[in-house]
Amino acid sequence: MIIIVGLGNPGREYEGTRHNVGFLVLEKLAAKENISILEKKHKAIIGKGVVAGAKCILAKPQTYMNLSGESVRQMLDYYKADETSELIVISDDISLEPGQIRIRKKGSAGGHNGLKNIIAHLGHDSFIRVKMGVGEKPRGWDLADYVLGRFSPKDREAVEEAADRAADAIRTIISEGADAAMNQFNSVKKAPLEPEATKS
Repeated sequence: MIIIVGLGNPGREYEGTRHNVGFLVLEKLAAKENISILEKKHKAIIGKGVVAGAKCILAKPQTYMNLSGESVRQMLDYYKADETSELIVISDDISLEPGQIRIRKKGSAGGHNGLKNIIAHLGHDSFIRVKMGVGEKPRGWDLADYVLGRFSPKDREAVEEAADRAADAIRTIISEGADAAMNQFNSVKKAPLEPEATKS
């Protein structure tokens, strides 16, 4: 059983915030695979279905971000899933621009409270994560205020498109492995090079 966890905060006031892009990706994946995320279980709202030929649980923890590990731990124990190969966690990342995604097989929490709590409950940081860029916080802003804020229309468009790609990346992780997905989806969007001035 593969457990796919989108991180976010429950409640209408948090819908559409930067910190909830994990929920957004999960919703995109659920829509593509025709999976309903409605069942309340394991301190989460979950849906069961098949993604890329594998049985999966799609889960939105309802513990609030900083206690996400409680829900993840319960699911891993209940379904006896392998933490390093059968857990995929989707989170926001302020070190990536809106529209960028990064897949990693391990690594620190990078200051992200949801990842920090999951690492604490697992006792290690070797699990697959799909990081969604939300952009760096402006100078002088409080980090909590920034991640709990909403995207500009331009950034929202980039993030919606990236969430679609992230859903496809998760399918690739399941069907071909994390390395293949990293090779395919971790490429950085680069600005086109300026044409060289013609020499007279």
